[in-house]
Amino acid sequence: MSDQAARMKAFRALHISGDPLVLMNVWDAGSAKALADTHVPALATGSMSLAGALGYEDGEQCPRDLVLQTLALICRVTDKPVTHDAERGYGATAAEVGDYVSAIVEAGAVGINLEDSVADGSLRDVDEQCARISAAKSALGDGYLNARTDVFFQDDGRSVSEKLDAVIERAEAFQKAGADGLFVPRLTDFGAMKELCSRTDLPVNVMRQMDGPPIDEFAATGVARISHGPFPWLQAMADLKNAVAL
Repeated sequence: MSDQAARMKAFRALHISGDPLVLMNVWDAGSAKALADTHVPALATGSMSLAGALGYEDGEQCPRDLVLQTLALICRVTDKPVTHDAERGYGATAAEVGDYVSAIVEAGAVGINLEDSVADGSLRDVDEQCARISAAKSALGDGYLNARTDVFFQDDGRSVSEKLDAVIERAEAFQKAGADGLFVPRLTDFGAMKELCSRTDLPVNVMRQMDGPPIDEFAATGVARISHGPFPWLQAMADLKNAVAL
């Protein structure tokens, strides 16, 4: 078994309902090295922070090759498993998404997030997204595909319960297409988290702000993974700015 294959296996095993993997998102080799001697068992990139650190806006505005170069540098400086925020997959077609994921694996990552929204923020057709997930999973092999759904980003008047039903519908389709996990950013209601975990077989990933509720409260809902998205980078940038005022 290669080192990368071993990291893929180890990363998958970290997703335990009720005892979640807590990821502190990094944005460059320096931030990855800063966490080298900490207790965190794995690292994750965040698209907003990685792009922002390179002077670009979020939403696949950072050039594909520059993203991959940064990811490769992150993977080079750490022995921890690294999962990458692939955003929409940097491709207009499923085949192009597969090509991008192949490059992500070549850079050293053990998993990805792949989101189901399009450039204007609306949701992609389920069947089309499933084709993209299938292509990504084929390229990823034993790596961990975390299917992100942006249902809770939609300002469409639906209740939390109605949005939860929509998430479940998409989760079922995504799982059949090859997804290993389900990421639902902006899901903040603990009752809804608990219901979601009871209604899907996929390990559930949610996002927490740096000053958010204690990890134990998230764990009690049954989630298997907690991300911090852009918040570590935003805090680091705020600390830098505040230091100038001292």
